[in-house]
Amino acid sequence: MKLFILGAGGLLGSAVARTCLDHSIDVAGTYHSTQPAFEFPLVQHDIRDTERFESMLREHEPDAVVNCAAMTDVDGCESQPEAAFEVNGDAPGALASICAEHSVPFVHVSTDYVFDGEAAEPYSEDATTNPIQEYGKSKLEGEHQVREVDGETMLVRLSFVYGVRGDTDELVGFPAWVRDTLDAGDEVPLFVDQRITPSRAGHAAEAILELLDAEAYNCYHVASRSCVTPHEFGQAIADVQGADNTLVRESKQADVSRDAARPQDTCLNVSKVEDALGRAEPTLSQDLERIEEMFAS
Repeated sequence: MKLFILGAGGLLGSAVARTCLDHSIDVAGTYHSTQPAFEFPLVQHDIRDTERFESMLREHEPDAVVNCAAMTDVDGCESQPEAAFEVNGDAPGALASICAEHSVPFVHVSTDYVFDGEAAEPYSEDATTNPIQEYGKSKLEGEHQVREVDGETMLVRLSFVYGVRGDTDELVGFPAWVRDTLDAGDEVPLFVDQRITPSRAGHAAEAILELLDAEAYNCYHVASRSCVTPHEFGQAIADVQGADNTLVRESKQADVSRDAARPQDTCLNVSKVEDALGRAEPTLSQDLERIEEMFAS
């Protein structure tokens, strides 16, 4: 198999690339700004440049394309909705159409923010979508456009993505901030009025490759089985780290001023991907155990 990764410079894209390399899968890809430290073919690319994408598709002749590229700054999308819809909405549809013309399967990564967070139970893949900010609206538009393509397409929704970069083996994002703040002996204020099912990038990458191998073209939620608050997530990190978890203090979303609204509860039901792959999704504890060495002092 040969995979072409759009957005190989991001956390998820770099994790997909590393997983490919670990499984002896040929890979090539793109990055938006900073070139990742990989030795496979890479080119700087804006996913809105669909003409150039088709040229790269012809050049590399991949067996599948995985789109990890996106405008993910939630507050930035609120202030730049037109750019958000171009990158997150229109571009994925155009890319999927080009892939269909070349008979190449297309995987598009989406988000739990397509939901409004008002449901009483974890969201299944066919639950009603109702995003409450421009980021979620633009990502939902991307989903709609990809679904309309007459080709082999897959949608993978993730939640609160975190983990280790595939090129540098560096822990980034939320857990790195919690770890470093606790190491400094400072308090970590974390929300108790938001619920999520965190997606570890390395696990999501493995699941995407497994779904591609099974030719399971559909929409899937890929996340942990643990529905937690950021506060509970932070306490779990403190426990793995052996840090003082009393430094992880409670806060609420209203304590922070942000341009874009965030849904309160976007926990995802992962039973569909479990059925497709014949195994259980990991708990948050199991995911943290996989990267336990990243929390060593």
